[in-house]
Amino acid sequence: MTPRQIQFEALVNAYSKDLYRYAVWLCRSPEVAEDLVQETFMRAWKALDSLQDPGSAKQWLITILRRENLRRFSRVQPEVQSLDEMDVERITGLDDEFVQHDDHSQNLGMEQALASLSLEYREPLLLQVLGGYSCEEIAQQLDIKPGAVMTRLFRARQKLRKCFEDEDIVTDSKVK
Repeated sequence: MTPRQIQFEALVNAYSKDLYRYAVWLCRSPEVAEDLVQETFMRAWKALDSLQDPGSAKQWLITILRRENLRRFSRVQPEVQSLDEMDVERITGLDDEFVQHDDHSQNLGMEQALASLSLEYREPLLLQVLGGYSCEEIAQQLDIKPGAVMTRLFRARQKLRKCFEDEDIVTDSKVK
């Protein structure tokens, strides 16, 4: 194996799980996430010589993945469907068997709460929580100022807190 192949294999082994986890949260589809990660690594292979600092490889790969996800929307114009034509259970991810189990419904509630956030708030939150990035690193990846990142993170947490407070009010009213 060439040094380039060894370097690339090390990147794949070190970051594929993190990229996949981030891609699932970004696009909410395991199948699409797999494709995104593959496309990311294909582009990374082609541009591997441009990676000057191996310490920033994870950030570089996440940037490629984000751009690849955006390309996905520019290539495909979604067809508009009526609510009757949509498979609502598949889209929302609701399944009666999960709703009946408390531990699963709590996870489902978190997924729904995260999904309800706009991409503007969800993306920095996921980069921080799942990726472990600092505000400065997130700002570089999203091409915004660190102050804007902190504001978006604060608002994302507020919105999540509000979702769960509203859920608690509904649950308490059902118990009484």
